[in-house]
Amino acid sequence: MTGMTANTSVPWWSGNARLTELSGRLLGAHVAHAGLIVLWAGVMTLFELSNFDTTRSMSDQGLILLPHLATLGIGVGAKGQVVETYPYFVIGIVHLISSAVLGAGGIYHSLRGQTVLDNGWFSYDWADGRKMTSILGIHLMLLGGGAWLLVAKAMFWGGLYDPQVSDVRLIDPNLNVAHIFSYLVGAQGGAGLAAVNNLEDVVGGHVWVGLLCVGGGIWHLTSAPTGWAKRSLFWTGEAYLSYSLAALSYMGFLAAYFVTVNTTVYPEVFYGAAGLSTRDDLVVSTRTWLAISHFVLAVLFLAGHIWHALQVRAAAAGFDLRQGQQVVQINSINNDLQTPVNTSDLTLTLVKNLPFYRSGLAPLSRGLEIGMAHGYFLLGPFAKLGPLRNSDTANLVGLLSASGLVVILSVCLSLYGTVSFPQGKTNAGVLPAGLANPKDWSQFTAGWTIGGVGGAIFAYFLLANSGLFAQIAAGG
Repeated sequence: MTGMTANTSVPWWSGNARLTELSGRLLGAHVAHAGLIVLWAGVMTLFELSNFDTTRSMSDQGLILLPHLATLGIGVGAKGQVVETYPYFVIGIVHLISSAVLGAGGIYHSLRGQTVLDNGWFSYDWADGRKMTSILGIHLMLLGGGAWLLVAKAMFWGGLYDPQVSDVRLIDPNLNVAHIFSYLVGAQGGAGLAAVNNLEDVVGGHVWVGLLCVGGGIWHLTSAPTGWAKRSLFWTGEAYLSYSLAALSYMGFLAAYFVTVNTTVYPEVFYGAAGLSTRDDLVVSTRTWLAISHFVLAVLFLAGHIWHALQVRAAAAGFDLRQGQQVVQINSINNDLQTPVNTSDLTLTLVKNLPFYRSGLAPLSRGLEIGMAHGYFLLGPFAKLGPLRNSDTANLVGLLSASGLVVILSVCLSLYGTVSFPQGKTNAGVLPAGLANPKDWSQFTAGWTIGGVGGAIFAYFLLANSGLFAQIAAGG
């Protein structure tokens, strides 16, 4: 990797994609990014503090960060009243100073440091599974340490704000492993993790999460990828990005739901009433802001995951979507063009479960199932878009038109069978095994005709009696 330069074929607005193979420059970008996040946290804390009104409820002031600090028991007392704002000022300033240090590190590694880190903790090769699992292990250990910092704050460093007693107190965590993990299977309520209603379980859960993360980190630091992982995963930088975005998306959706329904971790005095709400004067509660923002970000992360996962699969199939280039792979026997779409697991699973290819179905059953689906949906366009769509006979005309089209298509299927099976020969090279001879194809065609007309009749029955069904649904 020594001597490599930035990917000039990637436009500047693609960001860090230009630095994929430049470990030194990518490290600089990551450090600078961390600096920007910390800068935002510091500036936003001071901004909220400068506009904070101690005589009003936090939940009604459109705050983002101060409610989190208050939940940690910082600066608040009985009934969630803010008794001291100086800690908020200190936290904001510490973040500003930290952002300057991180920013300097990011600038150094981006402009002055090694372009490629040849060895050490921060060097890497995307295809080196051993190195990638080590990096994963480091991240897991850091996450575990973060969980334990919350535990230490709750147990030793002032405690947390408990809405059940409306005051800040030290927490003695519940370490009952069966009870803590029962939340995952809904044993404590249908809300799952969000059903937690006491801080003992919350802090106890963080103890176990920390243990799992640190234990997993040690495992990944001291082990190599298993054979299953090597076969199932893609070992490229963009693949790791897609995996990370998927995890962030999941966490975003979970956080959006959690903050919407839970009032123990997100007390009403700081975040507003449970649920999504807006007051008559259009003031949106902190809880609503948090839930909606997490949901929107989760959707964006999910879209990013799908996009990058598609590019990874495209690259594996020989396509370079960024350059508009492709390497066509041809099946030498059937001349089938293999693409990321027709060779993906999702597509193959969908296709093999279609009634035309599904195993275990008789030819007549295949025809009936396919015909019913087509006949059912064919009636709608004729009834609602045809020239008689505004007349009293629209549905009947739709039925006759759909049935006529089914018969025409049945003739086409019969003609296809005539030319595909000359003199009774089979055609296993093109058709599934259950339809590769004249007898099976004839049964399939008959099933299609009966199913198609039957599906159209069923759709007509539903449309003609839609008013009756509406009355039944309304309890009439």
